[in-house]
Amino acid sequence: MNILIVRLGALGDIVHAIPAAAALRTAFPSARIDWLVDARHREIVELVTAVDDVVTVDSPSVGGWIRTVRSLRTTPYDVALDLQGLMKSAVLARASGAPRVVGFSIWHLREKTARPFYSEVDRSDSMRSFRLQAEDHVIHKNLRLLRTLGVESTAIEFPLRTVWSAALDDVRRDVGEAPFALLNPGAAWPNKRWPADRFGATAAFLRDVRGMRSLVLWGPGEAPLAHAVAEASDGAAIVAPPTRLTDLVALSRAAALMISGDTGPLHIGASAGTPLVAIFGPTDPLRNGPFSPDDLVVSRYGACGCHYHRRCRRAAWCLADVSVAEVTAAIQQRLTHAGASTRPAE
Repeated sequence: MNILIVRLGALGDIVHAIPAAAALRTAFPSARIDWLVDARHREIVELVTAVDDVVTVDSPSVGGWIRTVRSLRTTPYDVALDLQGLMKSAVLARASGAPRVVGFSIWHLREKTARPFYSEVDRSDSMRSFRLQAEDHVIHKNLRLLRTLGVESTAIEFPLRTVWSAALDDVRRDVGEAPFALLNPGAAWPNKRWPADRFGATAAFLRDVRGMRSLVLWGPGEAPLAHAVAEASDGAAIVAPPTRLTDLVALSRAAALMISGDTGPLHIGASAGTPLVAIFGPTDPLRNGPFSPDDLVVSRYGACGCHYHRRCRRAAWCLADVSVAEVTAAIQQRLTHAGASTRPAE
């Protein structure tokens, strides 16, 4: 059997689709499993050991799509699974040439116009089940779609290969083998970014109370934000070296803790088993947040009036209500539960 997974982006959503790939590999150990993804996210999918090959959409142009379809057509796929639920992902799944194109029911699609491109959907996802399952984590939603192939799985597994990381080597030269925390202040949505000065104060707490250095992560365009956190930390935090996605996986595996909003690095940390304290505002942590019962979420989702909006539309921003004391209390609880081998500051 040849299976194509279609999940183009974004980073966190790709991470949330990895357990579905793992479940397919367990159910069909001899199958060929390929993944279609946007080129900028290829690096993370290449780490998934359950996947045989990665096909990329290199450009959103007509020419880019033609090249992608030609590449897909070199493999006779038996089924294409659209785990994205958008018009473009459904069109590409159909264009793969697979006779079976499977997607979510119309109640679970982000764009209803995707539905005509599917040959079948998970019909158990009726309107009634939509109401019952609306708060389910997106990982479980992806796993439920596999029932169309006779795969019943609730296992959340992230088979990611281990690779060498220059960034981790650099960090070890700075902090040695001492435990360190990852602070991730950035996010594509301004509405998800907890203030830099509060991240800095949190880093000072980690140094003074837990004896732990903090490493501030940053992505494209976020270097000034990372430096603002470090400057507000009274020397407790250092700015991370430039990181690729493979570096982020390695750093997450090595870290004793990660503090982040709802963004890609948080979900990579979850996949790596990093102890997490997550800060949520406009997005639902039950759907998008950490899935481990050990991890903690400081959430204002219930009080937020701008659910799933990039920018706050109200005078009182929900994340402004999240105090350093609340986050540090969650840190204490999470690290105590993890049994982190940290030491009090001398």
